[in-house]
Amino acid sequence: MAGPVIADYGGPTVQSSNPYEPTDQENRTQRENSERLHPAQKRSKSAEEIADAYASVADKLARWQRLDRLFAGRYRRRQFNDANGRVLDVACGTGQNFRYLSSSSEVVGIDISGEMLAHARTELDRLDLGGTVHQMDAQALDFDDDSFDTVISSFSTCTFPDPIAALHEMERVCTPDGEILLLEHRHSDAAPLAWLQDWRAESHYEKNGCRLNHDPLKTVEQADLTVETTSTAFFGLISAIEITPR
Repeated sequence: MAGPVIADYGGPTVQSSNPYEPTDQENRTQRENSERLHPAQKRSKSAEEIADAYASVADKLARWQRLDRLFAGRYRRRQFNDANGRVLDVACGTGQNFRYLSSSSEVVGIDISGEMLAHARTELDRLDLGGTVHQMDAQALDFDDDSFDTVISSFSTCTFPDPIAALHEMERVCTPDGEILLLEHRHSDAAPLAWLQDWRAESHYEKNGCRLNHDPLKTVEQADLTVETTSTAFFGLISAIEITPR
C-alpha cells in the first residue's frame, strides 16, 4: 500500500516518509485479516479503490449533511460531545463529526480521500474550530505513539480494507489514559432490515466499498481491544463503542 500523502489544506501537498507504513508481511496479514472478518466478500478493496469510491461521492455527501444531522446527529452528539483535549477524527470524511466536538478541543481530521477532506476543511472554517485535516491511510497513521487524548471515528470500520490494523493504529496514537470512541452501523436486530442488508451487501460493497452487514463490535473484539461500554440504537443499526487503550 502506498505511503500516505499529507495534505494540510492551505499549504503544499508533500509526500510523507511514514515510519508506520506497513511492510509486505503486514500487508499480507491485513489481507488475511480482511478475508477472515468478511468471508462473504469476494475480495477486499484496496485503500486506493476506497479513496476513488469516495472521491466520486464527496460532493453528494457534503450536500447531504442536513439529512445526516436528522438521522445520525443525535447519535454523533451523544458519542462525541465529551471528546476532549487533542482529538483525532479517523476517516473524518466531509467533517460531519466536527460540529459535535467541544470548541476547546484541538481537532485533527484524517481521511483517505482528498475530495472529502476539501469539504472537511470548509466545515472546520465554517465552525471556526481552527483544526487541521490530512490525507492519510487509517491503517498506517503518520503520527507518533500517544499523540492524541481522544480518537473518534464514525461509520468507518466497514470501509477499511483491514479494520483490525486501523483499530490498532487508533490505539497506538491514543494516550494510555485517553479513549477511543466509535460510532458504527451494524447488522440490524430487526429481521426485515437484516435481510435487506444481507441482500444488498455484495453490490453495495462493490459500488461503495462499505460492508453493509458487518459487526463492528466483533471486529473490535478480534482486534483484542478493551471495550469499556457498548450500546445499540435504531433497530440495532447503530452501534456506539467506547474503547480504553492499553
